[in-house]
Amino acid sequence: MFSSANSKETVTFFSFACLLLLLPALNAWGPESGFGSVSSFQVTLWGKYLTYAVLAMSLNLLWGYTGLLCLCQSLFFALGGYAMGMHLMLMIGERGAYKSPLPDFMVFLGYLKLPPHWEPFNNFLFASGAVLWVPGLVALIFGFLAFRSRIKGVYFSILTQALTYAVCLLFFRNDFTFGGNNGFTDFKDVLGFDLNDASTTRWIFILTLLLLLLTYVITSVLLRSKFGKVQQAIRDSENRVLFSGYSTTSYKLVIFVLSAMIAGAAGALYVPLVGGINPSVMEPAKSLEVVVWVAVGGRGTKWGPVIGAVLVNFIKSYTTQACPDYWLIIMGMMFVLVVLLMPDGIVGLFNKAKVYLRRKNTLQPTGA
Repeated sequence: MFSSANSKETVTFFSFACLLLLLPALNAWGPESGFGSVSSFQVTLWGKYLTYAVLAMSLNLLWGYTGLLCLCQSLFFALGGYAMGMHLMLMIGERGAYKSPLPDFMVFLGYLKLPPHWEPFNNFLFASGAVLWVPGLVALIFGFLAFRSRIKGVYFSILTQALTYAVCLLFFRNDFTFGGNNGFTDFKDVLGFDLNDASTTRWIFILTLLLLLLTYVITSVLLRSKFGKVQQAIRDSENRVLFSGYSTTSYKLVIFVLSAMIAGAAGALYVPLVGGINPSVMEPAKSLEVVVWVAVGGRGTKWGPVIGAVLVNFIKSYTTQACPDYWLIIMGMMFVLVVLLMPDGIVGLFNKAKVYLRRKNTLQPTGA
């Protein structure tokens, strides 16, 4: 059953989602509606923010609720994006620069036929499934080996960062059949809908918003279940959970795979929104940015990752235009200040303010 606090939080979250629906609505109505206009660029930009919010929520499942600081969420995000990008590249067909059924980069590199592992991605349903199972499979194999060896703490973080770096180097290679430095770009359509059309952008935005809501629901249901209680107990004291007879390896592995699949789904929606993907999306520095988003918003909270991802990226969008040379310094300072002054993030600060005001009102003498 929902508690009163959970019910209020859920209503607030869904109200926030309904408010975001105004963006594609105002874009569709245009200035003649009398409510102003929202450009397709703004819809795309906020859609990108929402994919980042889902990515941050996936890390929060690991770091905030299980105590595992994972530095390879950008890898899972990129793997989902590449899976969808392969399908979109194949759909270009002979509309590419070389008028060949092969993707342009393959023609440029001298390929005569499509590599066997690309063939299934002609099917949209297969590509949609690969968005989930490709990052999930990588997480399953890596997580099984890591958790079975009882690797945790800073050692787990270092290993996940090393995994990201190794895969990133592979994707930068031209002979790895994934476009090398340039990656995938110049997409034309998805399921017959022109990706340059404003209505397609609006629908992708709505799908991204639905994914955000679904991730919130999954997180809420999981935390209220027995599984979620054990998950949070692992975060607080894994040894006590082990002494209670639970297999912490299994719990951590399930959460690791689930978070990877959520990140992959976010990456799949990111690709048609921005119109391309390359190995820079999975660089280790990108995973560190996700950590900053969660820390700024408040790890171990449902709202925190969303607030942090949107706020930090909004500041980044402004800063990289106004003073691009100082963005990394600003982000670093932001992270340091949050760690020192707001260890629980923005949501934690807000909760402390509510508790303070409640106590202050309780201690005030009542009138005669």
